[in-house]
Amino acid sequence: QIQLVESGGGLVQAGGSLRLSCAATGAIVSVNTVGWYRQAPGKQREWVTTITTGGRTNYADSVKGRFTISRDNAKNTVYLQMDNLKPEDTAVYYCSLIGHWGQGTQVTVSS
Repeated sequence: QIQLVESGGGLVQAGGSLRLSCAATGAIVSVNTVGWYRQAPGKQREWVTTITTGGRTNYADSVKGRFTISRDNAKNTVYLQMDNLKPEDTAVYYCSLIGHWGQGTQVTVSS
């Protein structure tokens, strides 16, 4: 059974940083494409970034240059480093792998 557990969210001031973690069990992150998504209040869930099996990364224009996705194969964990956070980044952040989703972690950015 595949399980994803996100952590690392919190409250931060604009311009600050957070690092989210997505720990996977039941699947190996290095041989699967893993994505981060987010859902702000009253809005649809949107794609943020993806890392492929080959390590290729892609980012939504809204986060490009500020967010960095990476993975630690030994820990079977994918990270999302978020720098220069903006109030519009406030959302619940989810990771996804093979159609499975974690429970999400709340990120709140105050102005």
